[in-house]
Amino acid sequence: MNVNKIIRYSMQLAMLKQLKSKNMITEEEYEKILRAIRKDYQVISDISP
Repeated sequence: MNVNKIIRYSMQLAMLKQLKSKNMITEEEYEKILRAIRKDYQVISDISP
């Protein structure tokens, strides 16, 4: 994965986590969007907690 893709992936994860922390999306929506982002960026798993 090139640097620009990694930055975009990280930004999308950060925005998604903000939505979840502000209760703007449910846990189910969070998981669904997270799976879609991982699929788009071909990420198999995450190491972060």
